[in-house]
Amino acid sequence: MTWNIKTGGRDGADGRRLERVFRVVAEAEPDVLALQELRGFGRPGLLSRGRPGPPGASAPGSPGAGAPGPFGAAGSPGAGAPGWPGASGAGPLGRLAAAVGLRPYLARSLTGQPVAVLVRPGWPVLAAGPVRRPFHHAAQRVTLGTSAGPLVVIGTHLQPFSGARRFREAGWLAAAVRGAPLALLAGDLNTLDPWTEHADRLAALDPAYRRRHLRPDGAVDTRAVARLADAGLVDLFRAVGTGDGWTAPTTGVAGPEFSTMRLDYLLATPELTRHARRCVVLRGGEIETASDHYPLLAEFDLAAA
Repeated sequence: MTWNIKTGGRDGADGRRLERVFRVVAEAEPDVLALQELRGFGRPGLLSRGRPGPPGASAPGSPGAGAPGPFGAAGSPGAGAPGWPGASGAGPLGRLAAAVGLRPYLARSLTGQPVAVLVRPGWPVLAAGPVRRPFHHAAQRVTLGTSAGPLVVIGTHLQPFSGARRFREAGWLAAAVRGAPLALLAGDLNTLDPWTEHADRLAALDPAYRRRHLRPDGAVDTRAVARLADAGLVDLFRAVGTGDGWTAPTTGVAGPEFSTMRLDYLLATPELTRHARRCVVLRGGEIETASDHYPLLAEFDLAAA
């Protein structure tokens, strides 16, 4: 599952949205979760440099790994050890990890906001660390052991203001998954897709926000997603999606920068796509007021190994 939770789930000193994020994630029970816009999450003491926790370890208060999650088959039972690094209540990421039973891997950002990939105990983490390129936000890579072989998951958030910068960042991401048979790119790409007509939705935007999605010649800027597709990645919503695919804005946290747009993606290598069962945008309930983006979830026929 991927989700942009908007400014760390906080509006100034008001942290009620973050509490809703906790509850939405706990209900969805993803085995792998990519989060973006983690403002205030990049504090010392969290798993920010890709240091895997002990395989099978559970965070305090974890529901355990024995139940099937949206990422795939049920994970193997965890060892129940509460002491893996980063699971303490220090900071919002530690609180989230403990509340939903996931191990967090955070990539800090120098110019934007951190991102993270969180993994349910029972899924072996073979390697983890940030993609070391000068992203506006960040990109975090985690490699998992699965029944089909190693799976590379990259959670990212592309530059919001410049299509040229997004195109460059997409090239770094394409290089990061090159040669991996099983790879998943998850995140807010801030880019309209190259397969849809966008004139009406762009016409509804204020010109200050519309120009974010236009090239200098006035054409719709879909280059970042097109570059990733040209690199062989498959848009899972187009491949196995159900319902409508727009991911922003929600009904309760709408902003002037959106007009019913699809900006969040799960992109997979062809081999991983063969394991995909479905892809769906989650809506309703507390999701509508937890963020301005909707979560995007995919299910796969994979087991931990």
